[in-house]
Amino acid sequence: MNSTIETIDNRVSLRRYKDKKIEDDDLNQIIESAMRAPTAGNMMLYSILVIKNKETKKILSKTCDNQPFIAKAPVVLIFLADFQRIFDYFGVSNLKEYCKRENRDLPNPKFANLFLAGGDAFIAAQNAVIAAESMGIGSCYIGDIIENYEDKKALLNLPKYTLPLTMLTLGYYPEDFKKSKSKRFEKDYIVFEEKYKRLSEKDLKDMYKGKEEKMKKKNRYNAENYGQYIYARKFDTDFFKEMERSLQVMINNWLEDK
Repeated sequence: MNSTIETIDNRVSLRRYKDKKIEDDDLNQIIESAMRAPTAGNMMLYSILVIKNKETKKILSKTCDNQPFIAKAPVVLIFLADFQRIFDYFGVSNLKEYCKRENRDLPNPKFANLFLAGGDAFIAAQNAVIAAESMGIGSCYIGDIIENYEDKKALLNLPKYTLPLTMLTLGYYPEDFKKSKSKRFEKDYIVFEEKYKRLSEKDLKDMYKGKEEKMKKKNRYNAENYGQYIYARKFDTDFFKEMERSLQVMINNWLEDK
């Protein structure tokens, strides 16, 4: 394997950090790598918020499903789907007059704009993850950034067409940290040639067999199998319901004409 493949293969989610500042040059390199990510039409429909303030990180740790390690990360990066910047540019480009003259629709952001911007944000985030890992700086994705949107909107001064879609905590690996990579599913269950394959009952049971064994060691939900366990643990939870509520508010706000 070359060094890039090794970096990808060895990366794990890091939730405990060495008490060491990330130097500005290293952080700038991570951000520069994020900004080299593929982007729709080279429009870069995303923004990156760099969070170092202790109080801000503390608030984020509480509003992202009460995860204390977020507050202890040296740096937090928030990736926004951002259509606000180009929408503002349309405003200074006399686009309304142009659309009227050329009989074109006015540029009210729609679902397609959100999906393009969201894709840009996620791809940039993954570039940051790999760049950081190659420098010995660990990371952890925080999907809970989409919870409590109203609080995040106020805390981060987010205008209408900017949505916080993912967040990364960054920090150096502790000296006593031992990497333990999570096992992934076999490729036959995930990758298909030419057309999608619906898995059979046997396929599904074989796919999750290893998860069943692991579940038995920490079954806190009175589950009879892993399907019941993962549903109770991840989907029928207060944090997931808050994600659903918050995301709906985000989308409604994005699509509301003003």
